[in-house]
Amino acid sequence: MEAAGGIDNPAFVPSSPGLQRHLPEPPAEEEVSRSASQPSSPEEQGAPPPPPAPKQRAQAQPPELEEGLCGWGNFTQDCLQHWNNPKGFLLHYCLLALAQGIVVNGLVNISISTIEKRYQLSSFMTGLVSSSYDISFCLLSLFVSFYGERGHKPRWLAFASFMIGLGSLVFSLPHFTSGKYQLASEFKDTCPETRINSTCQHYITSSLSNYLYVFILGQMLLGVGGTPLYTLGTAFIHDSVPTHLSSLYIGIGYAMSVLGPAIGYVLGGQLLTIYIDTNIEEDIDITEDDPRWLGAWWIGFLISCFLGWSMIIPFSCFPKHLPGTSLVRAGKVSQVHQDDNITKFQDEEFGKSFKDLPASLLILLKNPAFMCLVLSTTTEALITTGFATFLPKYIENQFGKSSSYAATLGGIVLIPGAALGQILGGVIVSRFKMSCKEAMKFAVLSSTASFLLTMTLIFMKCPNEAFAGVFQPYKGAESIGNITAPCNLRCNCSRSFYYPVCGRDSLQYFSPCIAGCTSSNTIEHQKDMIFPLRTALAASKKVWCIITVPVWDRKNDYYQLWKVMS
Repeated sequence: MEAAGGIDNPAFVPSSPGLQRHLPEPPAEEEVSRSASQPSSPEEQGAPPPPPAPKQRAQAQPPELEEGLCGWGNFTQDCLQHWNNPKGFLLHYCLLALAQGIVVNGLVNISISTIEKRYQLSSFMTGLVSSSYDISFCLLSLFVSFYGERGHKPRWLAFASFMIGLGSLVFSLPHFTSGKYQLASEFKDTCPETRINSTCQHYITSSLSNYLYVFILGQMLLGVGGTPLYTLGTAFIHDSVPTHLSSLYIGIGYAMSVLGPAIGYVLGGQLLTIYIDTNIEEDIDITEDDPRWLGAWWIGFLISCFLGWSMIIPFSCFPKHLPGTSLVRAGKVSQVHQDDNITKFQDEEFGKSFKDLPASLLILLKNPAFMCLVLSTTTEALITTGFATFLPKYIENQFGKSSSYAATLGGIVLIPGAALGQILGGVIVSRFKMSCKEAMKFAVLSSTASFLLTMTLIFMKCPNEAFAGVFQPYKGAESIGNITAPCNLRCNCSRSFYYPVCGRDSLQYFSPCIAGCTSSNTIEHQKDMIFPLRTALAASKKVWCIITVPVWDRKNDYYQLWKVMS
């Protein structure tokens, strides 16, 4: 209806003619700002604000981020919401990274020498097993990071937990399907009058080396599980915390991934002290010092399977985005390398189709900062991967240590250097609130210091052991490079068994047979007999090949002496 003053709104017609029409009071300042950002319908523009609702649990779910509660469907108990924050997610991320590091870079590495002996694999084959993880990771990382970026990252991590557990289980299967380990007869490589060489036929007819493909499959499954962990997991943490805290959170996560191998080395080293077939350990009469000893390498993989699968449930309950992620993203300042392609990343539709993958790769290849980071990481992995894989085997062979001792020592080396270094780096970057450029400068300085300290190891070396025929010529011979000599030529010694022994002449021999020993005797252990035995043998007839150092069997408590030919 029209009036002299303009158009009347029926909503403001007084219910009684005697009442005056009053304009609504101006809204509060907070409501004005909300009205400006969220326009309401015409019916709501003049309505008074609704009364405050009772206090309820916050459940802000912007459609673009899908922030929500922790749980499964309608099961969102209050106890679960204590973990619905960056710290709760970081805890579970660290546990999964720890489990992944234990099996991939810990248990696999310390089991290399045992697997080689048990399944008759060469170092080349076990190197292929170790590389299978990296091959699988490289093939899948591009696709997982491309599609998972816009997906539900916690569910991707739940899938990663399943694959890590499955890969660990598959890796341990050869132990259960290859039968009981057949313990060979007692090894006495002496110099007999006649010798029948049956070693070659034994290895030719064996089919244990076919388990190589099972180990490769297990490693590739572990690579499938590790891909979302280190691509989407770190991205989820970075999106959920402020910039000055992301380096600390990610550093803690990486520290756990490095601490995992150290724990794997120590755990695996202790497991190798258990006989490979645990149900018959009491029936055997050999110790770790015996070349026939094989440890229970497979137990650690079953433990890792349980640890991996235990993380499936926690990760599956996290929402797509943690509460407060939208505010964190809004407060971050982009430090992306600026070029003509930056507008493509700002397009919401870019990256949703497979056809955008080549364009994304091309943009990254043109990013100089990113490519330098890739080259730096590749160079680091080139050194550390090979070093960590064969470190226990190197210690075992170079210094004559048992598999368990070599694995434990390798873990002790990795713990302070790797884990503490990751945490310390994250603390420094977070403490000084370094930008991307400043963090790169800090990385350059740290790498330079590491390089200079590593160069000093070139000048730290031990002399080679006096090995007869290898580094030291035999008595009466001038040439080296041949472990045989006139004194052992008629023994027809086998070179398939490496059982080093020490001689009175301070030389190390390849085996008792190469040293010219004809038989071995055992005597009961007596502490006061150590030096008299050594003295008595040293006073014996001087010959070329003679063994004077008794070998003590710790379990049966006796010394084993080698008789020599004169």
